[in-house]
Amino acid sequence: MISSKVAHEVLETALAKGGDFAEIFLEDTTKNFIEMTSGEVTSATTSNLHGAGIRILDGYNEAYGYCNDLSKKSLNELASKLSQSFNKDKQDISFTIKKVKYENRHKAKVEPLSVPNAKKVEYMKKISEIALNYSPLIKQAMVYLQEETQNVEIINSDGRRVSDVRHHIRITVNVVASKDGKMESAHNSVGKNIGFELIENLDLEAFTKEACESALIMLDAQEMVGQELPVVIHNGFGGVILHEACVHSLEATSVAKGLSVFTGKLGEQIASPIVTAVDDGTLENYWGSLNVDDEGTPTRRNVLIENGILKSYLVDKRNGRRMNTESTGSSRRQSYRYSPTSRMTNTFFVNGTSTFEEIIAATKYGLFAKKMGGGSVNPVTGEYNFAVLEGYMIKDGKITHPVKGATLVGSGKDTLLKIDMIANNLETAQGMCGSVSGSIPTDVGQPTIRVSSLVVGGRGGK
Repeated sequence: MISSKVAHEVLETALAKGGDFAEIFLEDTTKNFIEMTSGEVTSATTSNLHGAGIRILDGYNEAYGYCNDLSKKSLNELASKLSQSFNKDKQDISFTIKKVKYENRHKAKVEPLSVPNAKKVEYMKKISEIALNYSPLIKQAMVYLQEETQNVEIINSDGRRVSDVRHHIRITVNVVASKDGKMESAHNSVGKNIGFELIENLDLEAFTKEACESALIMLDAQEMVGQELPVVIHNGFGGVILHEACVHSLEATSVAKGLSVFTGKLGEQIASPIVTAVDDGTLENYWGSLNVDDEGTPTRRNVLIENGILKSYLVDKRNGRRMNTESTGSSRRQSYRYSPTSRMTNTFFVNGTSTFEEIIAATKYGLFAKKMGGGSVNPVTGEYNFAVLEGYMIKDGKITHPVKGATLVGSGKDTLLKIDMIANNLETAQGMCGSVSGSIPTDVGQPTIRVSSLVVGGRGGK
């Protein structure tokens, strides 16, 4: 996007007032979004984001700014303005910029933006038709197609010039079912860092029917009775518990400031001995995967918890300076308009030794949380509450009637210690994670787990 000669000059300007590290983050991103309601396209937009962010560090202190003019003059003016934050003598820093090469793990066979919108709409119409024909109780079907091709380049005063191309594509179906004045909705979604082959290879019928069945089941669900009991949390998006209630508190963004419940606990037991948790940004074509993070560091498999012992935090360069720890390839940002910090990629519990059937059979009385929804968490304390979108009661080792309105309430540090069974059916699911560096694509995941005791909120009467 700019020559190495221009980049070198801009970085020298950024370091002129005493900074010890400077970085240029260049981005050119095209986004495409199509919305369909009951077979009719109701919205279609294409947008482009183009610009640069410049960051200067002096120890842990940071100056950051951005512009969308990539001319040498504009970049130098921004770098000069940011350098004034330090007002020291220039340090003796010399560097030669060299392009870093690596193997691209996340290739796209069919670039999403090369496919005509008319073809995409055909796939969306098929999904809508499957939903509306599934049952007369399905009254509405909404389909969303989200595509993004992000080209980034990171050039820094360590002499590294690294580029990456990310093709994020995601399709979602949301259905509304109605009966006797009651309405319920359900959705299904799939996304990857891949090409349009994701849609071409998708079993549209199975994908759509999963959402329809969930909505119809919940029409007859009873209100959950609030109580404390064992909870079996299903695989896939059930991993939102790990993501929100635990791993946000393992990000150096919080840990470096001492604002995490897990600060200073490396090497200590923080979870049940059967728990191993991983954040892995290298998994081929996964939604949260990257070749390099947004500081240009290669992503890697980070074992966070092993057999219940805290092994690692997620660390970016800046917070790593305060913690005296190297980067774990975990620095991310929404766009050039955000300064990067430590974030998750694909985060999950690894497989255990039980089966799903064994976990259900071993539960005399409890709640089966089949599908999890959103919630809130305090990253300092790890206290959380999450909605259960589709739940069932378990009695005498068998799944019985559906329940709605259940909310899981607890603390991440306590929940980790109460996991007493883990199945061997790991799956992941896609989401968007928000934090101080913006909203980014992340995978959450887990096998089915059982928590021996959780407070479950509900409005039902006994």
